[in-house]
Amino acid sequence: MRNRIGIILVLALVAGGLAAYLAVTFLKGPGNAPSDQAPATVKVAVASKDLAVGWVLTPEDVKLVSWPAGAVPAGYATSMEEVVGRGLITPVRTNEPLLASKLARKGTGGGLAIAIPEGMRAMSVRVNQVIGVAGFVLPGTHVDVLVTLDKSETGNDARTQVLLQNVQVLSAGQELQQGKDGQDKPKTVPVVTLLVTPDQSEKLTLAATKGQLQLALRNTLDTDTVSTSGARLAALLPYAQRARYRPVRTTRPSRPPSRVNVEVYRGKERSTSTVDTTVTGGGR
Repeated sequence: MRNRIGIILVLALVAGGLAAYLAVTFLKGPGNAPSDQAPATVKVAVASKDLAVGWVLTPEDVKLVSWPAGAVPAGYATSMEEVVGRGLITPVRTNEPLLASKLARKGTGGGLAIAIPEGMRAMSVRVNQVIGVAGFVLPGTHVDVLVTLDKSETGNDARTQVLLQNVQVLSAGQELQQGKDGQDKPKTVPVVTLLVTPDQSEKLTLAATKGQLQLALRNTLDTDTVSTSGARLAALLPYAQRARYRPVRTTRPSRPPSRVNVEVYRGKERSTSTVDTTVTGGGR
């Protein structure tokens, strides 16, 4: 009995040792050995600060950072020479990669013009905090443009109508002016620059000249065009307008008759006489 128990214990120890040996051998295999080498990286050009659309990149605006080689974005630049001297067609943030899709071609300069697609136009309209939707109209957002014309312009009644829909905002609250160093620098002014077609630019100019503009911020994913009939003052307050123009009827006093009968009593005798009121002045 004791021999049998001893044999079982020996077999258990041998099985445990064999399992431990196999586990250590598997962990030390080629595919599981810990690597002392750092993951491969490449140099990527990124913005060293926030930059506005139309800005021409200088060496101070660019820095090179290490980026995992397996996760680099498409169109990245690996050297300063690839991006310096090119203008930005979209705003970029600090540490954002300077991709080819965000840069104008070399030699095209800077300014807002490089951000305008072929066949389109950039038009600026003067705004305030109300028209500019309290500062929420930012570059890259889309807006609808409404125009309000008063009675003198419509010839009928004051009217508000959606003029343009789903218009992209190129810049908001700033315009680009060239500095002494030849760089286009943004200056804060109360304007919003919109990307429009030539036909839309004509409508926008006429509306800004003859009426009052208002911007309506819309969801960037909402690209549907809707049809509206506009709003008129008479339809906005129909009861007030009706009361305002209701005619007032006046009652003219009735004229007394030109002749009246007068009864005259002398004692018990009664007689009737006719009196002409026009002669006595009763009709005046």
